[in-house]
Formats: sequence, C-alpha cells, structure tokens
Amino acid sequence: MHQQTVRAAPGAGEGFELNRHSTSLHGNRSPRKVNFQCPAFRYPVGEIPPAMPDPPSSLILLSDAEARALRAPARLESARARAIAAGPFSVTFARPDGGTPAGRHDYFSEGPYWWPDPQNPGGPYIRRDGVVNPGRFTRNHDDLGRMGESILTLALAAWLHHDEPAARRAWHLAEVWFVAEASRMTPDLEFGQAIRGRTTGRGIGLIDTRGFLWAVQGLALLRRKYPDPRIDTAVVEWFRQFVQWMRWSGKGRDELYNGNNHSTWWVAQVAAYSLFAGIPGAVTQCWDLYRDYLVPHQFRPDGSQPLEEARTRSLSYSMMNLDGFAIICRMAKRAGVDLWTHRTSEGAGILRTLEYLVPFIEEPAKWKLPQITPPGPSRGTATGLAGLDLPDRRPWLALQRKWGTPGNAWGLLLDGLL
Repeated sequence: MHQQTVRAAPGAGEGFELNRHSTSLHGNRSPRKVNFQCPAFRYPVGEIPPAMPDPPSSLILLSDAEARALRAPARLESARARAIAAGPFSVTFARPDGGTPAGRHDYFSEGPYWWPDPQNPGGPYIRRDGVVNPGRFTRNHDDLGRMGESILTLALAAWLHHDEPAARRAWHLAEVWFVAEASRMTPDLEFGQAIRGRTTGRGIGLIDTRGFLWAVQGLALLRRKYPDPRIDTAVVEWFRQFVQWMRWSGKGRDELYNGNNHSTWWVAQVAAYSLFAGIPGAVTQCWDLYRDYLVPHQFRPDGSQPLEEARTRSLSYSMMNLDGFAIICRMAKRAGVDLWTHRTSEGAGILRTLEYLVPFIEEPAKWKLPQITPPGPSRGTATGLAGLDLPDRRPWLALQRKWGTPGNAWGLLLDGLL
C-alpha cells in the first residue's frame, strides 16, 4: 500500500512537504514515515525546461583542464579492443520468456531480490533482501550497462589516442540505443524492476540506469573532439525527455523520495543528464536536494548511514551510496558549487561519513552489521574523488591508489585522473 500527500509550494524556490508510508513492496521492511522540506520544482508539470542558449558543452565529471591533462591508463588498449567489438545494444534485442506488459521499445527488468513463494507456487513473488534471484530477466539491464561501459571506454580511446574509429563506434552505439527508430529505447522506465504477481514496474527500477552516467560522460568527451551533431542532437533530446519523466512521473518521483541510495542515485543521474542536455534548472535543483534532503535524511552526525545499515548487505550498500554522494559532489564542484564541505547544523556531511566508513572499507572483517555476502572486489571511488577535489588531498588519494580503481570504464577514467 502506498499513500502519498504533497502540498505544492506556491512559488519557485519555496518548499513542499511530503508525508509518505511505504510498505507492501519491501517485504519485511517496517513502514516508515518521511517528513522533510525540500526545494520546489521550478517548472510546471508537462513543460520541458528550455535548453541553455548555446549547445551544451559540459564535461560533467571533468573540468576543461582535467580533460586536457588526462593520462592514458595502461589497460586502456585492451579495454578498447573489447569495447569496439561489443554490441550494438538495444532493449529491442531481447524480451523475457513468457512475455511482458512492456512494449517492444520499453526497458524491462525484474527486481533482483524477489523469489517464488514456496508456500504459494504460482502466486505473487516474495522478497528476500540481498539474495539475488538468478532466474530473473536481466538482458536489458546487462545491455544497458555494457552500452554505457563501451561508449565511455571508446570515448577515452578517442580522446587520449586520437582514435577516430573508436569515436565512430561509440556514436554508433549511442545511435542504436537512443536514436534509431527500429531500436531506440522509449525515454522512460515504466517497466523497471517488475515483480511477478505484484507489479509491472517500480520507481526503484531507476537504479538500473546508472550505466547512462558513463554513456553521457563518454559522449561529452566525443562532442569536443569528434562531434556528430546529428546523433548528438537526438541523444540530447532523448535525455531531455528522460529527465522530464524522472522529475514528473509517479515512478520518477517515487524514486526520488525512496529515501536511501535510490534517492542519491536519482540526484546523481538527473544532475549528470541535465548537465549533458543543458537543463540548468534541474541541475540547480539537484544541488538543493543534496543539501536539503539527501544529507540530513541519510547521514547521521557520527557518519553512519542508518538506511543502508538496515540492509542485509549493509557495508556494500553503505559504500555504494557513498559513491553516489561523491559523484554528486564531483559534478557540483565542476559547476562551481562546493558540496564536499557542506554539513548540517548537527555536523552530518559526506566528509564525516567518509571518515566513518574508511576503516571498514580497509578491513571489512571489522564491520559488525549484517553483510550476508562478502563485499565485492571494488573498494569504491569516493576516496579518490575526494582526493581530487579537497585541499588536503594526499591521504584520500593514497587510499584510492592503494586500493585500486574499479575494473570498468569508470575505473579507467579515474585512473587517468589520479
């Protein structure tokens, strides 16, 4: 059961209140009530904010100087070879056995932690938090990730090695996923993380689209050195529509107000896509949400993240959420806004949470809260991003270099910065 009441603010820049109970689709999770103030949306429903007067030129996670100073990681050549042979990818290339209510061009995925009910075979699925169902449909999710990974990898090869074939391939991958009439994805996520017998899609499916972050980062580099105005213009329009859906649809707003890492990654995604597509009002809203909603709602003054620590994989989710916060701070810093040092009147903020979590990232065995599976090999990227942006950078950079970077395209980009 979902009940939601919203009092809209009378004018832009004021706030609105939201009281929410959420129970049915979270299994054993206790009902929660969220009361907070956050900035009002700046545009009426149904209106796409105007684009910036000039073509968008943001490098998103990079400043101009950083982009010029990027170094080529040793593993870029092998990653480029894999990426140029990959794909193309499209949601139209695979549909689940047994059919789906989603249309041919609609993204579709199933919630990872939902399983058949042994007490009611054939009935609605039940939730087992942190336990992944290997039988769920994952092809669209996997292909989205591979598409974003490939575009960013190829863009780095083009940027650093003057590799025009890599640039052409990256633009082609973007065209197939976002533009071509036969294969383009519909710019919404109405059918993300469906649950058999319960719902055809949920707002939290938007956690699946984090791979778009790497796609727009790659395209932001390509438009500087190897532009393709035809594809670029169409992809920008796709993301303008997707951002509008994220901000105004029921599922999009539900994801924003989910309260935990889902809210964090909503803000990270909307900020990145809006920087890429030139939607300045949405960008400003994201910085406001960080200060007025994300930090006070998710971080305690001691640095803990109670909403993530309540999970069965509490360390993994705490690290993943912190990475989302760091990416938001990184984008804001490039845009001239300092969120790294922001803290509440009680002292909660990302730097305190970094200090709290680093000892457990270093030695996961010291973590005493639930963690039903070992943390993955990656130690995240928050320390590296902090080291790149903060005046006292050496301790953070030393930690990231000690731990290494993720073995994906995002890790390649970070390697080039560190």
